[in-house]
Amino acid sequence: MDLSYGSEIETFRGEIQAFLATNWPPSGDEKTASRDDQAQRFRLKATEAGYLNRSIPKQYGGSEQPVEPLKGAVISEEFTRARAPMEPRGIGTMMLVPTLLERGEEWQKEKFVRATILGELTWCQGYSEPGSGSDLASLKTRGELVGDEWVINGQKIWTSSAMEADYMFCLVRTEPEAKKHAGISYLLIDMKSPGIDVRPLRQMTGSAEFNEVFFDDVKTPKDWIVGKRGEGWLVSRTTLKHERNSIGAASQSVNMLNGLVELARTRKIDGRPAIEDKSIRRGLAELEGYVLAHQYSSYFQMTKGLKGENPGVIQMMTKLNSTNMGHMISKLAMEILGDDGLVAPSTHGLGLGDGGAAGWITQYMSSVGVAIAGGTANVQRNVIAERGFGLPRDSAANRTK
Repeated sequence: MDLSYGSEIETFRGEIQAFLATNWPPSGDEKTASRDDQAQRFRLKATEAGYLNRSIPKQYGGSEQPVEPLKGAVISEEFTRARAPMEPRGIGTMMLVPTLLERGEEWQKEKFVRATILGELTWCQGYSEPGSGSDLASLKTRGELVGDEWVINGQKIWTSSAMEADYMFCLVRTEPEAKKHAGISYLLIDMKSPGIDVRPLRQMTGSAEFNEVFFDDVKTPKDWIVGKRGEGWLVSRTTLKHERNSIGAASQSVNMLNGLVELARTRKIDGRPAIEDKSIRRGLAELEGYVLAHQYSSYFQMTKGLKGENPGVIQMMTKLNSTNMGHMISKLAMEILGDDGLVAPSTHGLGLGDGGAAGWITQYMSSVGVAIAGGTANVQRNVIAERGFGLPRDSAANRTK
């Protein structure tokens, strides 16, 4: 098995390294700018050089490069190694932009894509509702077309970053008489619109990332619909595909494991580094096996993609495996932290300078929520069983179509 990238890709790696050596970290006058401004200027240079926003056409602010997975992988490796900014994180860049590029109207791409990838616009996702989580197609938020506007009434829940977001991409029921999957439309909504009420949900981490969002006769223009009326379910599957890919990236598992090993080296158990404890070493070895399997699975999928072949059922497992590993890694971190792991993550004196205790506590608590995001673990298992292996449908899933 040859796991090298080949001479052409390694030459490309050298070009990236030279670019990064020249442009990051900032020097000269740019060094005095704020961190956000530094990142923004760097991203523009990197995009112009063809290293960022590669799949996005130039007319929408991207670098319009051909699909080359190996080059994309090397860019990610080198930017991560240099701790250089990549595309702004957030569901706008990861989920909405690729959805608009696949499904959106021309004016929607021009209005929203460039501003989103530059970080000028932020987004939240209006999917889940009370009683409509895993069975998302049962959602009840209504959208009625009145003249040239959609009038929206209902409620969304678990909406990340709704307090700060400029816009929401939202699923609403616009065809109440249609079968539930066929009666949904995918609308874009200005979060400053009259009638929107955002209420934060305090989490056990002490933060309030999630929110409830209430709509009371909220209006959005008729043409702020992505895809055709009543075809929102199909559009949403495009978005969910990108969400699950972002959640299940192998690089996240590798980075978490590396952080855990560092924690084990710096934290002490009974006066010795935790990494010398037999139980901890056994746990680290087990986790390394899972992470390496995840990493090499990603290589396998990449190879299949390069050959134009379907990787099959293995691609359905990525998100589930990633969230499972995230929980296992953070659980072992809690064992290493010992009594410090019992302290609220917001407590002073337990920041990153103290072995990252606060970060690991938050990660452990958040790992439960990540297992739900993008489709719960049990739903993922059903998808793998039914669509991947052709097993009979779960008897509990005999829902009304």
